[in-house]
Amino acid sequence: MSRWRFWACAYTLLILVTGTNLPTPLYRAYEARFGFSPLTLTLIFAAYVFVLIPSLLMVGPLSDAVGRRRVLLPSVGVAALGSLAFALAGGTGWLFAARLLQGLAVGAASGALTAALTELEPRGDRRRAALVSTVASVGGLALGPLLAGFLAQYAPAPRVLPFVVELVLLVPAALAMATLPATGTTSAGWRPRRPQLPAAVRPAFATGGMASFLAFAVVGLFLTLVPTYVTALSHSGNLLVGGAAVALMLTCSALAQLAGYGRTPHQLAVAGLPLLTVGLVLLAVSGSVSSLPLLLAATAVAGVGQGLTFLGGLTAVNHAAPEGRRADVLSSFYVVIYLGVGLPVVGVGFLTTEVGLLVAVRYFAATVAALCLVVLAVLAANRDRAR
Repeated sequence: MSRWRFWACAYTLLILVTGTNLPTPLYRAYEARFGFSPLTLTLIFAAYVFVLIPSLLMVGPLSDAVGRRRVLLPSVGVAALGSLAFALAGGTGWLFAARLLQGLAVGAASGALTAALTELEPRGDRRRAALVSTVASVGGLALGPLLAGFLAQYAPAPRVLPFVVELVLLVPAALAMATLPATGTTSAGWRPRRPQLPAAVRPAFATGGMASFLAFAVVGLFLTLVPTYVTALSHSGNLLVGGAAVALMLTCSALAQLAGYGRTPHQLAVAGLPLLTVGLVLLAVSGSVSSLPLLLAATAVAGVGQGLTFLGGLTAVNHAAPEGRRADVLSSFYVVIYLGVGLPVVGVGFLTTEVGLLVAVRYFAATVAALCLVVLAVLAANRDRAR
């Protein structure tokens, strides 16, 4: 039963994250239909993050006190409402409402599902639980744009069918979450609170959190503006092409995490941050020389770097998190990740209205690449001090 529930939680995480990224290849069509700017596009995307973070802080730790089922089952229901709002969208307000619902659902579920995976791992292997969690998260990020791009390009009702498919996929997730225990893992009560990390977690959280923030800033860029970036370089209006570029980046991320399994958090970060830096440099250069092959190479390299960096950060925090506070600590970690997804891309959206998409992406890539090198230097210094 524990093994079945473990994989059921992984499936639920995969499908929830898939649903939040189905709109990625459709944003350009929404932009044309409803007449909003690239800045509004990034705000629609970021609305998800702005409600997700309070949800992570307030609802995520609740599962430690009341049990995983009482948090996760309603979360799946709210995710279904978000998909329904997208399917019925008749204006920009519908898109904002749908993203807010998705943010509420994933914010409530992320920390609880990651904690449940750690608790239900059949051999008690926290490292394997972290790997499954990250692969499910990144796999959902990749599957969403690819599935929606394919259906929108080659199937009827392009702005409806992807979300109907998501609703169907959520049904077994809801049934699985109904089987989880309804009792908490801690006797302490619950109350809304700001993030509070146990002292033993803070060193791992600081470096792992900053590295993961940068890794997911890159993901945020790919999920919002890179499909349009690909269109500009390929001169193709095919919705699957933009979704496939995003999926390529995230598939490389998932494969890198599988390849990196068993490595220490330090080894993963030292391998991942330089690759992420190289990928960003190639991304900027590809726009300057208008080279689609170079863009695809940048996408693959950045994906590998992102995957290794994220796995290193999550593994470090997961190992350091104490019993009874795991969902609390992991919810705080996901706050950092989703700030990385949402905040930088709004700045890129603003820059796009001022200097154009290609130049804005170049500025973003240069800034994040420089910060990756800073974090790498901090990790090296911490390693030297430890020795």
